[in-house]
Amino acid sequence: MKNYLNKRILVTGGAGFLGSHLCERLLKDGEEVLCVDNFYTGRRTNIAGLLSNPYFEVLRHDITFPLYVEVDEIYNLACPASPVHYQFHPIQTTKTSIHGAINMLGLAKRLKIKILQASTSEVYGNPGVHPQPETYSGNVNFIGLRSCYDEGKRCAESLFFDYHRQHKLNIRVARIFNTYGPRMHPNDGRVVSTFIVKALKNEDITVHGDGEQTRSFCYVNDLTEGLVELMNCPDGFTGPVNLGNPAEISILELAESVLKLTGSKSKIVFKPLPPDDPRKRQPDITLAKQKLNWQPVTPLEEGLKETIHYFRMLLNV
Repeated sequence: MKNYLNKRILVTGGAGFLGSHLCERLLKDGEEVLCVDNFYTGRRTNIAGLLSNPYFEVLRHDITFPLYVEVDEIYNLACPASPVHYQFHPIQTTKTSIHGAINMLGLAKRLKIKILQASTSEVYGNPGVHPQPETYSGNVNFIGLRSCYDEGKRCAESLFFDYHRQHKLNIRVARIFNTYGPRMHPNDGRVVSTFIVKALKNEDITVHGDGEQTRSFCYVNDLTEGLVELMNCPDGFTGPVNLGNPAEISILELAESVLKLTGSKSKIVFKPLPPDDPRKRQPDITLAKQKLNWQPVTPLEEGLKETIHYFRMLLNV
């Protein structure tokens, strides 16, 4: 039976990879969920299993335009999050980050409710500090090919904190590091999905540079738990807070792991690094441990197996 004391929660970008998992997580808590998405990168298949739930609602809407709804909390996840997608339409990406943030902040201000911003580790750029703490201000090329996303997210963070200071808005800001898992888009250009799809098709896997650049990969269920913990933490803690897995791995090691787990016949080929590609990416999650009592618990191999299974089913291979 529905507990009418539970909340009605807006998730923008709710049909995306991360958003769909968050919607599912909130529904399991007994909350009502309003999923808002313009379906630029979000997919209806991601939320197909939720449509029969009477406490789940879908609204097709672009948050660069104002939204008038009545909710109790907002998770603002709407924005293309992979280089392939955000570089395809960079101006719209910037507008989604900035205009979308303004519109969602305005809604939260009118309703006097909490709002969480899904920011990104990309605000750190190609970091000169390793691992990256929240106090590091970053090293970003603000006119580069990735700047539509990097600078859009940095500006959104600025807006969130200005609304907090000027209007006393109750905000939360999460800086999300590389996340992977089922429902990733097969053509999103992210390294985990790309490697798995290529391996399952027995096609060459491209590693850029020497493959020694590193990333830290967090399984989607762990990340979703971190977002919920951040939203529910006591008032007064705004973040920003890093959410990610501090276990570091080189891109070459990741490729070799995917080949082993898939039993693929693919070969690894090397190509030059793309512009502004960070050499290292590893979160310092000390603050998340202290304030949220959160840390990832899913080993990379276990998460990769779940993700590989998803893509096997999706690609029917």
